[in-house]
Amino acid sequence: MQNRIQELRKSHKMTQAELADVLEVTRQTIISLEKGKYNASLFLAHDIAEFFGLSIEEVFIFEGGHINVEETIRETKARHE
Repeated sequence: MQNRIQELRKSHKMTQAELADVLEVTRQTIISLEKGKYNASLFLAHDIAEFFGLSIEEVFIFEGGHINVEETIRETKARHE
């Protein structure tokens, strides 16, 4: 999934570390998101979109395919336990 995090962060004149602090994640998480090596959980996607005053769809670009909703819910719950 592609995203506009780097573009939005730079337009707000923020470093990766500053954005990470605001979102309460590591700088490495921001780096991985920007490089497309990690897909944000629904909770993190919401926080990112909310911070930039946008909808999730305006930040994250879904590239087609089928989403396994049950698997996504299980993975998200497991990350937050």
